[in-house]
Amino acid sequence: MRILLVEDHLELSRWLAKALEDAHLTVECAMNGADADALLHTQEYALVILDLTLPKMDGLDVLKRLRARGSKTPVLILTARGGLNEKVQGLNLGADDYLAKPFELAELEARVKALLRRSQGNEAVTLVCGELSFDTVARQFFYSENLMSLTPREHAVLEALITRRGQAVSKEKLFNEVFALDDDANLDAIEIYIHRLRKKLEQVSSGAVAITTLRGIGYLLEAR
Repeated sequence: MRILLVEDHLELSRWLAKALEDAHLTVECAMNGADADALLHTQEYALVILDLTLPKMDGLDVLKRLRARGSKTPVLILTARGGLNEKVQGLNLGADDYLAKPFELAELEARVKALLRRSQGNEAVTLVCGELSFDTVARQFFYSENLMSLTPREHAVLEALITRRGQAVSKEKLFNEVFALDDDANLDAIEIYIHRLRKKLEQVSSGAVAITTLRGIGYLLEAR
């Protein structure tokens, strides 16, 4: 899943991005409110982590403009403004959660995971397709209770498919969820990761769980 991290403190931004990428998320960063607003105009994200005190445009204005466009993208406010008034204002403008600095990384990760589950309509902790399961808290895949070894990109593709199990997912949708804007990749890269995942699923399931290509439509994860 691709998320947007809006934080103007460079070291904190890098630290948070690394932690979230270790949790198998694709992270794009914006260092000011104007850049964040421009990205949110043109790109789709599963979640926005938004600081409030930003150069060029305040975080609350970014949030206000996002909601005015009708976007329902979940927004987690992350800020040193810990006062009740700021929290109430942010929530009233459409923020989904609020975490004051300083914070524990474990709490941030837990809130991010909860918002992502909720936004995808998956309140269940475990997603299942046949004997394949995805623990949305630990963010790990298992086949018949055995942990699967996946690269970060393989993990991102398979997560996108199991989140929409039973539905076709277009190559463009997968690409947007797996790669950040500054990644040096094109749509053909998705075919590489689909090929690798097919081999790994065949090894563990002997074809019981597979990725089917629906020509001109996309890819479908299904249990046979």
